[in-house]
Amino acid sequence: MTSLFHPPVKRSVEIAGHKTSISLEPLFWDMLRESAAQRDLPINALVARIDEERIASDTPPGLASAIRVWLVLHKAEGSSPAHRSTAPRA
Repeated sequence: MTSLFHPPVKRSVEIAGHKTSISLEPLFWDMLRESAAQRDLPINALVARIDEERIASDTPPGLASAIRVWLVLHKAEGSSPAHRSTAPRA
């Protein structure tokens, strides 16, 4: 892993046959690689799953934001947050 405080790094991924660029800090790229490896998935496949969850939400954020949130939730829970409600709590 590189320095903790590093500007985002842009990389290309392919989702549903379409290439797109995502800018994430190296810390999040490392976390994404680790999460994909834990699931025995290519990064593109994990990003596609996160994208599906993002699109299905009531207020979809940008893809990079969705990836960051998904990774933080996954890290905090120790498992996939796919079925967790992410609605703000009162």
